[in-house]
Amino acid sequence: MTRRSLLALNFAAVAVFSDLYITQPILPILSARFGVAPATAGLSVSIVVLMIALVSPLWGSLSDTVGRRRVIVASTGLLAVPTLLAALAPSFGVLLALRAAQGLLIPGLTAVAVALLGDHFGGSALTGRVASWIGATVVGGLSGRVLSGLLASWTDWHAPFVLFGVLTAAAALLLSRTLPHAPPRTSVRPFPNPRELLDHFRNRRLLGAFLIGGAVLFAFIAVFTFLPYYLTARPFALSTAAVSGFYLAYLAGVVTSLVVPRFAGRVPQRSMMGAGLLVAGAGVAGTLLPSVTAIAASLVVVCVGMFLVQATAPAFVNLNAASAKGAAGALYVTFYYLGATLGSYLPGLAFQRWAWPGVVGACLLSLAAAFASNRWLCA
Repeated sequence: MTRRSLLALNFAAVAVFSDLYITQPILPILSARFGVAPATAGLSVSIVVLMIALVSPLWGSLSDTVGRRRVIVASTGLLAVPTLLAALAPSFGVLLALRAAQGLLIPGLTAVAVALLGDHFGGSALTGRVASWIGATVVGGLSGRVLSGLLASWTDWHAPFVLFGVLTAAAALLLSRTLPHAPPRTSVRPFPNPRELLDHFRNRRLLGAFLIGGAVLFAFIAVFTFLPYYLTARPFALSTAAVSGFYLAYLAGVVTSLVVPRFAGRVPQRSMMGAGLLVAGAGVAGTLLPSVTAIAASLVVVCVGMFLVQATAPAFVNLNAASAKGAAGALYVTFYYLGATLGSYLPGLAFQRWAWPGVVGACLLSLAAAFASNRWLCA
């Protein structure tokens, strides 16, 4: 892959991950606009990640037969359509339907990109390229959260969908012009081979990595999904625009993703993931401190820990999959976003009953499960 194709792939990551998180910082606005409760508004996040979890194996398997380039370019181009149409949603039900359509298309990139990189790089070089890709997804998550909140505050909730829909279409065009063409395939198998999937589940190290991915994103999504409700209520009573500024903590994730390649080959991947989980747990607990400054600092710690894990785990999966690496990567994405699906809804119920300490408790339990998986399954 050329430098231009790598840059295009990373730009696409920014656009697609922005699409994923558009509604997260504006949930209180959506609650007020459509008259829905916090947990219900959170469905605008969880429906996307649920669809991603359900269809990622299909996209991964399709890329193993049709080719990575075709899948990535087509899915990214199609994703622009529901993103733009969401700006015109007349009701919360229609918005959810369009968000679901986004979720069906997003894994055409997210479930296939690491496999594409694995086709062209190996060893520590792959770890570095994956970390760079993860860094781009961090920028996308940051853009979706910060710009969406600011645009919604300055104009209305429709504007973020228009902006990111246009960026997604531009990303598809760049990908079509820069990604390398693969040799023609003689057969198309759009559905995963059950035997290949079973082999991946029999691999204890892969299963541990799948569980880590789901558990860590459960905690991460929970913190940042219900953060606006926490900070816009008393005693903080911050505005939506001010809350959007807290998502700048994501910049710590960008830095972390850039640093990880320096340790590739020197620090065992399991050690990196274990350290990340402990750091993330400390950050989550720190958000209980009744200080805006302390909460902001704790969110930075959460991001550092989470992206120590996420910049390492996909490469760990790719290197430990004996075959059908596209399917293995897609399974990781499935577990990853199943965790996000649960993390964007269940902690909302805990928040409605126990306020922010309920969210923190749910996150710490999830991170503890991830640490156990790293300790006993990934060994």
